[in-house]
Amino acid sequence: MKCIQCGTDNTLKDRTSAYGRCKNCQHPFVFEPTSMGNAKITDPMFAKAIADLSANGTLFFTPKQFFYFIENRGRTKSATPLAALLFIFVVLNIWGFGFIGGLLMIVMGGSKLAFPIALILINLAFIATLYYSSQSSRGNYHSRKQAARGLQAIGGITLVAGSLSGLLIYHSLPLAVIAVTLGILAIVLGRLQLSKQSKIAQTLLITQDQFGYWLTRWQQVNGPIEKMLSPPQQDASPVPVTSDITAYSFDRLVVCDRPEMAQLLIANNFHFENNCAILSITGYPPTIFNTTMEMLRRNPDLKVYALHDCTAQGIGLVHHLRSSPDWFPDRNIAVIDVGLSPRQILSTPGIFVQNSVMAANAAKQMPPEVRQLLSPDEIAWLEAGNFVELESFTPQRLIHVLNRGIAGSRELEDSRDGGIIFLGDSGGYYASDSFG
Repeated sequence: MKCIQCGTDNTLKDRTSAYGRCKNCQHPFVFEPTSMGNAKITDPMFAKAIADLSANGTLFFTPKQFFYFIENRGRTKSATPLAALLFIFVVLNIWGFGFIGGLLMIVMGGSKLAFPIALILINLAFIATLYYSSQSSRGNYHSRKQAARGLQAIGGITLVAGSLSGLLIYHSLPLAVIAVTLGILAIVLGRLQLSKQSKIAQTLLITQDQFGYWLTRWQQVNGPIEKMLSPPQQDASPVPVTSDITAYSFDRLVVCDRPEMAQLLIANNFHFENNCAILSITGYPPTIFNTTMEMLRRNPDLKVYALHDCTAQGIGLVHHLRSSPDWFPDRNIAVIDVGLSPRQILSTPGIFVQNSVMAANAAKQMPPEVRQLLSPDEIAWLEAGNFVELESFTPQRLIHVLNRGIAGSRELEDSRDGGIIFLGDSGGYYASDSFG
């Protein structure tokens, strides 16, 4: 492992003899990957994650975004290529034909059926392994998808090669039927798994407590992480604003369901670059919240953009903005749901989906006014306990999505061309049809 201070490569022996420090500059190592179990984190990997998440030090990020980023980096980084899967499949069949077939022949008293039975067993095991990989919550989207494609590929090979071998080499119709059955089974399973990849929830490989310890230790050794935000302050006193400033208003407002998201956007100057106000439904930032709302209510052409987690509570943000007298009950003001919505998740591959009983219970208690904004598939997805947090996306992705949502809604009467759709009879509700 290389030292992030001087770049010297240190072997395990070097690190051990130097008591966890660099043999050259004595800078302490935060991580020892050989003793971390499944989480193989190194100091260079952690440093690179900070650089990548912050876009080389140009964007602020939240601690939870960092947690999700490390969680994703800790998973399988790349899927096994399809060609490699097919190569392993062929090698196992050749090896199994000779070795396992030979053992079975001894057990079965020299029966010629030993070799085809060995191939059947190996193919069954390979299909079962790929099927498990294609739905494993511990893998990533790309590794699962590649496993599902592998199922289809070996199914095709088994269907053709197995049936021909059964008929032409062993002159056995039952063997050919078994080969055809295995081939069709693999193809069907592969197609089924490909169709439901976006619905498979992820299991976290690391815990918040574990990550918190790593974060504390890293900052003790390497100093504060410049672009990582502190928790937002919700109890600050309002700041007096002069009357000439309050006479001004905004044409756009972004409302977040949590203060962390509003803080993130403000810290990254999204409000300056897009000439919009940014608030959270909880009243963040408290220093200017009331003044900003007073300014916004003066603009009859205001467009409101809702940004929220894909949870029952988050999806209720749009209805709350429209129905609460403290926000925008005026139907002439457009409320645009930028996301996250189940619709966007089901149509966008690779999103980090989680699942919990608490999320399922909350979804089943959604009021009718919120349910009418969702399709039956979206409601079923939520009631199954699925949810996605905005902080599972990088700051760069979130800013891109918001920019796209604002650009697509500049002319709502032509909104379908901009990726904005009108939600039925909801009166003033609009939604982005994809998440970036």
